[in-house]
Amino acid sequence: MLFNFITLFPEKINAYFKNGLPGKAIENNLIRINPVDLREFSGNKHGRVDDTIYGGGPGMLLRIDPVHRAILSLQENAGHVILTSPSGKPFNQKMVGEIYEKYDKLTIISGYYEGVDNRITQHLVDTEISIGNYVLSSGDLASLCIVDAVIRMVPGFMGTRDSLKEESHVIENVLEYPQFTKPPEYNGWKVPEVLLGGNHAEIDKWRLANRKKLEK
Repeated sequence: MLFNFITLFPEKINAYFKNGLPGKAIENNLIRINPVDLREFSGNKHGRVDDTIYGGGPGMLLRIDPVHRAILSLQENAGHVILTSPSGKPFNQKMVGEIYEKYDKLTIISGYYEGVDNRITQHLVDTEISIGNYVLSSGDLASLCIVDAVIRMVPGFMGTRDSLKEESHVIENVLEYPQFTKPPEYNGWKVPEVLLGGNHAEIDKWRLANRKKLEK
């Protein structure tokens, strides 16, 4: 899969993909990333990509023209275009699966400042996504969250796909069961006996009974 990041800080994106599983995924050619520096498409010598709000108001907005030029530079590799936005669709595991199944090329626009010129949303973006009911200082964090969730679906990324079947949120509003490792007792705190006995039918029954459900 190809992931384009339209961002003011390409170094943030590159730094994230240098280590751990994301780094190995790039080394093994499972995914490709392409950070696009929005300032290179500013159209002015100062690299300015924001401006004041028509009608007044606090803060600045990302202008449509540099964003449009950045998307056009990707040509056929732009794929499905996503904007990170507090007003977007709530991001969840179902959406992760849909994105992975439908698209092999994604372009994620990081939101900044007070937001973006609404014409970006109206004319340049396929999907707006919100990762939660809070506001971040940089849309890059939201962009990375979206991509990190999607690349975990790529065969080979996790080593085995079996672990994906029982993860939190794979079943909507249901979290994974509690898990334990050695030692079986520490500081008087014990691992449940059923997990130590080797009876897999009983273990499965215990795990099913102890999956946590989220309140809607």
